[in-house]
Amino acid sequence: MIFDFFTNAETPQHSSFRCRNGCNAKGNRVSTHRQTTDSCGICGKNVEQRLCDQDDSIWPAGSLLGVKKPRTLRSTLESELAAFYRVRQHVLSQSSAGRGELGKLCHISEVTCLRLNLYVRVVTTTALTPYRIFTEPQQGATYDDLLAVALRAESLGFGAFFRSDHYLKMGSVSGEPGPSDAWVTLGGLARDTTTIRLGTLVTAATFRHPGPLAISVANVDQMSGGRVELGLGAGWYEAEHSAYGIPFPALGERFDRFTEQLAIIDGMWQTPAGETYSYAGDHWSLTNSPALPKPVQSGGIPIIIGGRGAKRTPALTAAYAAEFNMPFTDLSTFAAQTAVVKGACEGIGRSPNDLAWSAALVACVGSTEDEFTRRAGAIGREPDELRQNGAAGSTEQFIDTIEKWHETGAERIYLQILDLSDLDHLDLIASLLG
Repeated sequence: MIFDFFTNAETPQHSSFRCRNGCNAKGNRVSTHRQTTDSCGICGKNVEQRLCDQDDSIWPAGSLLGVKKPRTLRSTLESELAAFYRVRQHVLSQSSAGRGELGKLCHISEVTCLRLNLYVRVVTTTALTPYRIFTEPQQGATYDDLLAVALRAESLGFGAFFRSDHYLKMGSVSGEPGPSDAWVTLGGLARDTTTIRLGTLVTAATFRHPGPLAISVANVDQMSGGRVELGLGAGWYEAEHSAYGIPFPALGERFDRFTEQLAIIDGMWQTPAGETYSYAGDHWSLTNSPALPKPVQSGGIPIIIGGRGAKRTPALTAAYAAEFNMPFTDLSTFAAQTAVVKGACEGIGRSPNDLAWSAALVACVGSTEDEFTRRAGAIGREPDELRQNGAAGSTEQFIDTIEKWHETGAERIYLQILDLSDLDHLDLIASLLG
């Protein structure tokens, strides 16, 4: 389905790079993914600042309409916005029409009335854009395995395909045929897919120097046509560092390196073309770097930061991130930590609405109990444990869990898919969420 309603002013093309305070160079507020927001406050308290996402998700439109449950979002959106089709051409011709006039013409509720000096576009093929497929290739996967999942996820309408960035398997699996480099495989997927967003959850700051990492990620962004996001963290898995000769300093130093990496990567991407970038830190120094190549995405590639850290993680998120993620936790912990991060944003004068808020959950669902039990066994997990800690169980239990996470504030949900051979699993999940 496509909902396309817009006026003749204020388009996303007016946005340039995002300043640290969330404003673009022209002074207009721009959202997490660099689109113009509701800076005029025309919808008041009924809508988040971010009206739509880079991938044009309908979930922000659900916030606009006051809809929280995925089951009802599509039907409500269809009902509320159908009138726009009937008056689209008339609206486009009325450059001076006011808010009340538009509402009268379209016969829609007050909350969806929009001034004609605001560009609003909500486009989607499915209701799945808030949901992202997340894989763990270190557990054993070829590039073809990843490609098959990415292509199926893309065809079904999921918002993104993400992979971990690890070099060593976890648990009792063999890990064969061995690890794959995250950014090499994402470069391949950038060419083998067309629309789905791509990224890591997350790249460890211990793995790569910041300058070469900024180059690699910008390269993949260019290869994908601007569909890449960078999840970046301090690193935690000591065994994989030992297995492949990667230094693993103490936690404090890892966070120091992580902090410098964020500053350098952001600095390189934000440096205007034709100028150079220099940085002097305790761990890395750059002198007159051309800061090339530049990402395709205006303002730089969205950075995702996550975790339970009490001080440094919230501060770094507020300073650099487009999204905050909490992986594999419970609802109360998610709510508590997002509150801390929102406080850190407010502490530096940044609106929490500038960030996307996300959670990661293992997904395992069956249309029957036998099917669920079979899928749980295939990934080496106990059914009861999965029900408690993931988005798992029957179709009803799965949807109920997803709705609870949305109600707690998770705008995006990363669904961890551990059995990459079970593409029917993706089909089932898509049918439930769509």
